[in-house]
Amino acid sequence: MKTAKQQAGSAAEIEAAFYEALNRADVEALMALWADDEEIICIHPGGPRLHGHAAIQASWEAILAQGGLQIRPSQLHETHNLMSAVHTVIEGVTSSATSEPAHLVATNAYMKTPRGWRMVLHHVSVAPGPVPAAQHAPSTSLH
Repeated sequence: MKTAKQQAGSAAEIEAAFYEALNRADVEALMALWADDEEIICIHPGGPRLHGHAAIQASWEAILAQGGLQIRPSQLHETHNLMSAVHTVIEGVTSSATSEPAHLVATNAYMKTPRGWRMVLHHVSVAPGPVPAAQHAPSTSLH
């Protein structure tokens, strides 16, 4: 398995490493997946917009202090071009603190940087209603 510092192949590989790091409660690996730019943004469900590495890292440390999150992303829809990619997923989440599953909707944006693909935005909202049935819409590629 590649480490975060070796992950450069695709936005999808960065996304897989992101969810793996969340499941392991590995904040260091998680933060290595973000772009070096201080213009990165993270919005947790019901939370404020967090801007920059220090604020984002502090939020993940607080969230993951009680253990990893079991997140199962599904129903990926992606839009991409040569330098950026936007993924939306349905997240099925349970934490070690509670067995109550949550149904969330996430948008993850990636940019191709000198270090390869890196996350620049993670925005999650609590989704209303039941988990939607899988949709079979094709991925979109922008040129």
